Amino acid sequence: MAKSQSRQSKAKAKTVGRYVPPETRGRVTQRRPTGSDHSPRWYGWLLLGLLIFGMLVITLNYLQVLPGSTSSWYLVVGLVAMFSAFYLATRYR
Repeated sequence: MAKSQSRQSKAKAKTVGRYVPPETRGRVTQRRPTGSDHSPRWYGWLLLGLLIFGMLVITLNYLQVLPGSTSSWYLVVGLVAMFSAFYLATRYR
């Protein structure tokens, strides 16, 4: 019976301690495939396009170039385009 206890203590000693590799403890995160974490090529262009479009709409609104004189709806459209571009920028990889 003493031998069975020593075997159990050896098994515990192998999974816990300072010099135990993390693979034996099960604390290793599996790697993702390298090609799966990139954004599509058009994603960056969409992001830049929305930023430029938003700035252009807001600027042209205050220069009174757009039809209907100055309108708060043009400001809303420009800000929505810019905020959506900033949201997309947080998801860019």
